[in-house]
Amino acid sequence: MIALADCNTFFASVEKVFHPGLKGRPVCVLSSNDGNIVALTAEAKALGLRRGDPFFKVKDIIEKNGVAIFSGNLMLYAAMSQRVQRIMSQTVEHTECYSIDEQFLYLDGYEKNYDLVELMRGMIRQIALWTDIPVSVGIAGTKTLAKVASKFAKQYRGYKGVCMIDTEEKRRKALSLFDLSDIWGIGPRSYAKLSALGVSTPLQLADKPGEWVRKHFPKPLYQTWCELNGYPCIDTAELVRRQTITTSRSFGKMISSLNELKESAASFAASCCSTLRGQDSAASRISVFACSNRFREDLPQYGNVASAKLAVPSADTLEITETAMKLVEKIYRPGIMFKKSGVILSDIVPGSCQRVLFDSVEKREKRLELSRTIDKMNHKYGLRTLGLAVAGNGNGEWKNKKEHLTPDFLTDIDQLLTVRI
Repeated sequence: MIALADCNTFFASVEKVFHPGLKGRPVCVLSSNDGNIVALTAEAKALGLRRGDPFFKVKDIIEKNGVAIFSGNLMLYAAMSQRVQRIMSQTVEHTECYSIDEQFLYLDGYEKNYDLVELMRGMIRQIALWTDIPVSVGIAGTKTLAKVASKFAKQYRGYKGVCMIDTEEKRRKALSLFDLSDIWGIGPRSYAKLSALGVSTPLQLADKPGEWVRKHFPKPLYQTWCELNGYPCIDTAELVRRQTITTSRSFGKMISSLNELKESAASFAASCCSTLRGQDSAASRISVFACSNRFREDLPQYGNVASAKLAVPSADTLEITETAMKLVEKIYRPGIMFKKSGVILSDIVPGSCQRVLFDSVEKREKRLELSRTIDKMNHKYGLRTLGLAVAGNGNGEWKNKKEHLTPDFLTDIDQLLTVRI
């Protein structure tokens, strides 16, 4: 059996941990640059707010109803996520991190000595006691069914935090009640095609013959069909490995200088490279884009993108940033007030360093090891502890606007939480 542990409204829950008095109050967390709502509590949803709502459009609702607003702080959320995952790892030996708020736990063999539902409820209680983060757990024979079960555990209090699909009757009932569009692995295109073919529930999909699924859909949806029928076949390690990695952001203030545009692109390139190394991959293609503010019709409008192909797939921050800086010079235009830029890494392959006979980059292995060491330092001591000078100190005009930011209580010694008694 496999369990999926899912932290409920994770970003908002972390903010509630560090801001006493928010219990029962509507809470929203904003995206980069305080642009959109990315997480919200049930109380906020009851007001008509939804994930993805632009902040400026719902500001009246927020102010009228006293909604607590916070700027997203990924450093704080990641630090809390590590604490939650550590407790899970102490409960179950074999775990697998799927996302910042989701963890798979492999329970094979535990049923001999434990009641699986009670084991998970005990883990939930311990997480709540030590971190105050609410968690829902779904247990089933496959990862897809475990995600279905976790949604039921989250929606219905009667499950007391844990829902287990362990019989054929429970599987069929769960799939008949679940929304087809919410099934893991079914995207908008697959959903539209399934609907056109008369499939409206996950159970109807699971009851289709395997050959029918193979005939009409590609391999990923056939794998979903297998999982819905109780046959494990999805490797989440492959799913987590991204085929493209993008870091982009709207600036807190518009910028016009080449150096500032380079700073933003260098910072985004470093972030992309860190993600690339984290999944043990290398990229062959680098793209950089920049654009003006399309809402400012009184200003000249401009947008452009440039790409370059590396001779050898790389995860070296130095090499990728150097290439990105050349691309910035290509797309830069004097007199344009830039509002957004971004870096995209694509043509991603497994492995961090591949040798070739004629390699123009010297000491490639040592340079890659330097980049990994920087990752470790930044992970241990905080973002931007070490980096390239071209990326600046993160305080340029392009820096994000975060007017409702919670301090980094868990990662910055200068921002430790102070309790007055």
